[in-house]
Amino acid sequence: MKTYRPNRRSFLSHALAGGVAAGTSYLGISVRAHAASGPIILGSHVELTGGFSSWGYWHDKAAKTAVQIVNEQGGIAGRKVELVTEDTESNPATGSRKLRSLIERSGANFILGSVHSGVMLAAVPVATELKTVYFSCGEATEATGSKGTRYSFRTGTDTYGLAAAGAPWAFANLGKNWTMISPDYAWGHSHYQEHKAIIEKLGGKVNEPIFVPLDAKDMVPYLAKIPRDTEVLFSVFFGAQSVAFYTQAKSMGLEKTMKMYSICGTMEAIAPADLQGAGEGVYIVENFPRMLEFKDDDFHREHNKRIGIDDVDARETNSQRVMAKSHAWQSWENVFALKQAIETSGWKSKDDDKGVIEALEGMTIANSLGHPQGAKLLRKEDHSGIIDCYISHVENGKFVVKKKVTKEELIKALPPRVDFSTQAI
Repeated sequence: MKTYRPNRRSFLSHALAGGVAAGTSYLGISVRAHAASGPIILGSHVELTGGFSSWGYWHDKAAKTAVQIVNEQGGIAGRKVELVTEDTESNPATGSRKLRSLIERSGANFILGSVHSGVMLAAVPVATELKTVYFSCGEATEATGSKGTRYSFRTGTDTYGLAAAGAPWAFANLGKNWTMISPDYAWGHSHYQEHKAIIEKLGGKVNEPIFVPLDAKDMVPYLAKIPRDTEVLFSVFFGAQSVAFYTQAKSMGLEKTMKMYSICGTMEAIAPADLQGAGEGVYIVENFPRMLEFKDDDFHREHNKRIGIDDVDARETNSQRVMAKSHAWQSWENVFALKQAIETSGWKSKDDDKGVIEALEGMTIANSLGHPQGAKLLRKEDHSGIIDCYISHVENGKFVVKKKVTKEELIKALPPRVDFSTQAI
């Protein structure tokens, strides 16, 4: 599970057999990509450094663990799986270049994609150009919407799905007058548009959004812009900015006059207790319950054991890091979704990719060790995962689930906006 680089012996033996001239490594990798035998190469397009590294650490670990499990079970269609990893550096331009490297230089057959929405949206056109299946892990709706293609898939949900899962409940239970504050980039803009549409349809008021530069540390000037009549403050931050938002909002006493509502990403890889009480009382939409007790089954237990986290705070046993649990499961499950599609379609090489795409479109996925988040549908039209979601409340530093929103409820609330299945491959 490391970057493929042909050693001197393998290169020379191939060269002596007449397969390649010295210095032309691309041809050898191209042969690997189209080979009908040998290892299946999965490319991991992940944020190991930069602003999203606290998430990327877990996506990397989840992908490696899943590949290890698959190989323990005999591989995919009897073939060993190799994982090749490239760091996007949490930067769209760098991510695009690294994706080309994964496909063209390392011979990746399929890509486990980025959780950074900007990187993800920059990657989808590259993957499509190179005719390679790309699994997005970010939430900007466009990857399985207006900017998606036949090659882009997402086993998890997106801003469209999260809005449908949580906004109606929050409108009914928390308040009718909403203000949104978020980073000034694709993820935040997408959440604003999706939630605004639902709240206004329900008859509520959505104030002008407050977008914060990605490098801002002082939130007070932005928090001061929040209208006083706001009933629900919907925030979408991550990492250090999330900590700054919650602590500074608490110091201003905002939680005394409005309800704090968010999605799982805001406290991703952060334990509420680590915010020293600043996250107490916040309502969060989760994709996968952080606490085992709210989805207590053998698959969830084994997932936690394999990843090496506890069953309450999702803390890593040997480091005390908190898992980005509501998202990183996708990097695990995408490996097993590909395994199912490859084995169902009889895929042998890149020449058979059409069969994998068709097998993924409309795939029903059962709850299992390979899919510990739960049973789900990979919808045919928009390639989007329809999953169970959970509305949780931070109580005494723990994520306590208040309501489960089932995939059956969501499929009724989320009609597909596009149909990729009619596109040529």
